[in-house]
Amino acid sequence: MTGVHSAGPGAARRIQYSVLIMTDAPHSPARTRVAPSPTGDPHVGTAYMALFDKAWARQTGGRFVLRIEDTDRNRLVPGSEEQIYETLDWLALGPDESPLLGGPYAPYKQSERLDSYRPYVDQLLADGHAYYCWCSQERLAALRKERADAHSPETGYDRLCLGMTKEERSKLPGFSETPVVRMRIPDDVELGFHDLIRGDVRAPRPDDQVILKADGFPTYHLAVVVDDHLMGIDTVVRGEEWISSTPKHLLLYKWLGWQAPQFAHMPLLRNTDKSKISKRKNPAARLMWFREQGYLPEALRNFLQLLAYPTIAEGEEMESFESFIQRFRWSDISTGGPVFDVTKLDWLNGQYIRSLDVGALADRVLEYAVASGQLTDPSEAAVARIRAGMPLVRERLTLLSEAVPKLSFLLVEDAGLAFDEDSVAKLKGDPAAILDAALATLEGLPEDGFDAETIQQALKSGVCEALGIKPRVGFAPIRVGVTGNRVSPPLFESMEILGRASCLARLRRFADQLAG
Repeated sequence: MTGVHSAGPGAARRIQYSVLIMTDAPHSPARTRVAPSPTGDPHVGTAYMALFDKAWARQTGGRFVLRIEDTDRNRLVPGSEEQIYETLDWLALGPDESPLLGGPYAPYKQSERLDSYRPYVDQLLADGHAYYCWCSQERLAALRKERADAHSPETGYDRLCLGMTKEERSKLPGFSETPVVRMRIPDDVELGFHDLIRGDVRAPRPDDQVILKADGFPTYHLAVVVDDHLMGIDTVVRGEEWISSTPKHLLLYKWLGWQAPQFAHMPLLRNTDKSKISKRKNPAARLMWFREQGYLPEALRNFLQLLAYPTIAEGEEMESFESFIQRFRWSDISTGGPVFDVTKLDWLNGQYIRSLDVGALADRVLEYAVASGQLTDPSEAAVARIRAGMPLVRERLTLLSEAVPKLSFLLVEDAGLAFDEDSVAKLKGDPAAILDAALATLEGLPEDGFDAETIQQALKSGVCEALGIKPRVGFAPIRVGVTGNRVSPPLFESMEILGRASCLARLRRFADQLAG
């Protein structure tokens, strides 16, 4: 983007910056960003915002930026930053510019941009829009307690340090040698602004926000404004909890002589009890959780879209990201608190699973199973059996993680198959006689003609008709003997995959166990 320049520590205080005219018109290339903090597993809200950020950037022919906001050094978690990159790429919501990809406005990590902030703090101080505050944390805590005890409506800083020199302030109680810098909010601060989603919005009056901490690191409120401006961000998409901060940010844009971006405040994701979704209370708030559980990325992306956006047509909930991009409009976003109902996601994930052909689904299952540790160094035979068994379980899957457990009987050695005690206890009729008849019948079948249809007809005749029992009674001991459980994928197709020798070996073991 032309007309936007970075400034180092030696930049002139009065440099004025220009940006492209910011407009909501679809033909104007937008620059959007998502700016998570690497303080743990990425929050699902990061993907939720990235979805709409990227859709708007793509629709307008613009650019989507990932910036890492890592100025809160005490909360950084090793590996978190890498998880942010990984999960956004997994969801096909990766950025065009980032710390990994680089770009024209690098660096894209706040901790590497510290020289960018101080000149603007100095400008705000010189212009009287900010001031030093030497109040200790103990004094501020005591002030809050005093107000709480008195049931005072005042919540902001009391401006004790405003207009004082360090020497003057040091003579009063609650002094800290190293000051912070606070904004000086004017009495006539403008509280209203236009939101792309909500229209005209009015926020509560802000207090004198700290913009530079005692350690020299900027707070979110300063850093986000400076970074968004220097990176040419013209559309800021964030959660509605930031509405109250917008007047502070608009003041900073005004004081620094910069064009403010457009704001789109998304509705908050909520638990089923309407509380805000958080990683402490809901495992589904962790973006990594969905991958761990075996959700398809396209299903999760679609689900996040549906939380705030109407379906493409009534009853038509599956939609490609490309389709969503084409029809996306800010005015269509619902401002109601969307409920994060995993039950709905489970249903949607099942639909996506069944939309895949069996080969593609097998690829996804195998990739998941290896990555999650369900399969460690799978053999060619194991891979072949999983691929062969995929048509048997596809209609029964909700998650990728369910496939290998459902097919586990295909992957164990015949001598290692365990027979579920509860399944054995619930068998009807005379299981021993049924197994004798089944073994005699299957021994009469040739190896090269051991297919599902042949097996079914032979067992129906040689077991059910010969013993005068119903198929559900006659086939149950065979199912337990072959799969280890009375609930399994289709029996005869499973037997075809296992082959004649395996089926006979398993049934003989089961018969011996019943006899013993």
